[in-house]
Amino acid sequence: MLSVVIPAYNEGELVLTAARTISGVLREANISYELVFVDDGSKDDTWPCLRKAVQEDPNVRALSFSRNFGKEAAVFAGLEAAKGDCVAVIDCDLQHPCEKLVDMYRLWEEGWEVINGVKVSRGKESAAHGFAAKCFYKIMSKAVKIDMSRASDFKLMDRKVVNALLGLTEHSTFFRALVGWVGFKTTEVEFSVAERAGGATHWSTLSLIRYAVSNITSFSAAPMQAVTVLGCITLVLAVVLGIQTLVRWAMGNAADGFTTVILLLLLIGSVLMISLGIIGYYIAQIFNELKGRPRYLVARTCSRDENVPAEEKEVL
Repeated sequence: MLSVVIPAYNEGELVLTAARTISGVLREANISYELVFVDDGSKDDTWPCLRKAVQEDPNVRALSFSRNFGKEAAVFAGLEAAKGDCVAVIDCDLQHPCEKLVDMYRLWEEGWEVINGVKVSRGKESAAHGFAAKCFYKIMSKAVKIDMSRASDFKLMDRKVVNALLGLTEHSTFFRALVGWVGFKTTEVEFSVAERAGGATHWSTLSLIRYAVSNITSFSAAPMQAVTVLGCITLVLAVVLGIQTLVRWAMGNAADGFTTVILLLLLIGSVLMISLGIIGYYIAQIFNELKGRPRYLVARTCSRDENVPAEEKEVL
């Protein structure tokens, strides 16, 4: 059986469409399936719509967080709830073409253990967003030691891969990078990012920046290494300015030092503050890991059997 994990946050107008569309594609391909929706603490009518989706199709199950824990937590909650021999992850907005699930499933039947959906095109986005994404994936590619320039959360994994991911104990996770890190027999399916099936994206520029910073610091030591690079650059500048000052002093042409001192203090102070900020962020990550809190809290679930009405259960 194929389990399809679908994170949803404030997607009330799309969850029914997503459930019906994905179910239709898998039924037409004669693939045994279940859809596992994860409501990431939505504030709209996502949960009532998910209950309706469960009522319409016994192959649909849903769970809801006690609050918004983020997409990474929603993905892992879905992986933990999935019962299939293989598990796929797909976005609720249908920008990942669900027809590709059939191609991924056939490759899994051939023996592949990880089938990555890779982007042929990123769809419509601003030049600034494209440049930022390119820089982000370049850093992550070096950390994971694989090319992530076209990576996405759209994947299908064998049960052994899912179990390996669930066995990782870290609190801060980056799903698409961790799938590359665990390895296994991997292939790719190309796709073009489609337009949203409806509504507007809930990712603001600030939330994307926070997401990128969190994932980089949880998976890579590159920012810490950047502190060393900044220190080396500052040292080189200090040596150059020091030599220049000594030469001019020896020639009896020493310049007024007030401006130079102020500039040096501003430069060194800026580097120190940036470095302390980066180190502080890593200490905060360590603090969060040591607390050992769960990645998420499930408040309620909803599922039904073939001939039984949808049943909602309170978990907390």
